[in-house]
Amino acid sequence: MSVIVFAENSEGLFKKSTLEAVFYAHELGKLVQQNCIAISIGQVDEVQLKMLATYGADQIISFNQTETNTFNAELYAALFANTAKNSNAKHIVFANTYTGKLIAPRVAGILNAAMASGVISLPNLDNGFVVKRTVFSGKAIADVELNAQVKLISIAPNTFTIFEVNKSASIEKLESTIGTEIAKTKSIELSKQVGKIALTEAELVVSAGRGMKGPEHWGMIEELADLLGAATACSKPVSDMHWRPHSEHVGQTGITIKPNLYIAIGISGAIQHLAGVSSSKVIVAINKDPEAPFFKAADYGIVGDAFEVLPQLIEAAKSIQS
Repeated sequence: MSVIVFAENSEGLFKKSTLEAVFYAHELGKLVQQNCIAISIGQVDEVQLKMLATYGADQIISFNQTETNTFNAELYAALFANTAKNSNAKHIVFANTYTGKLIAPRVAGILNAAMASGVISLPNLDNGFVVKRTVFSGKAIADVELNAQVKLISIAPNTFTIFEVNKSASIEKLESTIGTEIAKTKSIELSKQVGKIALTEAELVVSAGRGMKGPEHWGMIEELADLLGAATACSKPVSDMHWRPHSEHVGQTGITIKPNLYIAIGISGAIQHLAGVSSSKVIVAINKDPEAPFFKAADYGIVGDAFEVLPQLIEAAKSIQS
């Protein structure tokens, strides 16, 4: 038996969330005394595959054929589940990314597995198999016991600190045994944002709201983000007014993020927005209204006009880099 982890790639590269999942699977393997097998589906070169061993994989299985190079949730889930069955896997790990959310429930259904998503802890094995996960938009933590023979865990990104394990691992390249006819859906076109840090992967995020007064002032937000190596985000009203794309909307009805640092500029801090960012490790709020709700949730607050504070932050960031 082994702990199996899905090694998600983006255009042939493994993201931080993938390495977190592999390291988590490695640590879980130590708890249950099983080795860690990473399964990669899609076009990934050997240099990237070897990186999985660096973070704890004992064995790497790679499916790299034409039919697997285009993402399809049904095909990927069937292929992954079949490989897990052949490995007699009882513990399965995914990153709780967009791709993970599409595949993991399908795998759980195929394997009749118990599943917990958004997990933020290794399991407690003292009395069963219990993991912690966030609930109610991050306002509470639930202890969840998985009772089925096969257990599937989907871990929340940016939750676990990873370390290099530097193992040596065998790489096995296999042919897909799942026909493409299993897929009930087909991708017609795929459009991706380029040149930006993905919000779900970002460790630093600079976000702004209606306090910026219009899209023409967003240059300062982007400049500060570039200087810090951060992603940009916005509140729901901003995306609704088309000042910024909906892909930058963070909050209860947008993207939920967990960066190490979240800087909110000109955002009041409505409960719907806080639900999507409250798990950030450090929150900095900048608002000219001293009664803005964000200050109650923030670790640091600056009461001031964004158009006065932002230029100072930009100059400070420039001085650090010089």
